[in-house]
Amino acid sequence: MTPFGAKLRAMRKERGVLLKDMAEEIGVSPTYLSALEHGRRGRPNWVFVQRVIAYFNVIWDDAEELMRLADLSHPRISILTAGLSPEATALANRLAKRIGQLDQPSIEALHQVLDQTGGPERS
Repeated sequence: MTPFGAKLRAMRKERGVLLKDMAEEIGVSPTYLSALEHGRRGRPNWVFVQRVIAYFNVIWDDAEELMRLADLSHPRISILTAGLSPEATALANRLAKRIGQLDQPSIEALHQVLDQTGGPERS
């Protein structure tokens, strides 16, 4: 599941909205919406996020949060390490191979390291 998918599903459940009803209202198939919620579809585009914001009548801060989560929600990441150090390339490869084996405390620790370096905010 992606950060955007988790947030979308939580918003829908909090409001008691059925997936098929929301999908119909915003002009997508229930299959697409389900795949997006479960992280089996790529990052949603700007137009889709705007439809969600309008559908739920989301206020400014929450709308910005949805846009941020959408940006962090591509389930297939490509990291270009050309021009970086060999250590950076090795790190990217190791992380790609082991991301599925990391426990939650390890993931949080990595987030903290990235937060300290001024990277993008996390979900």
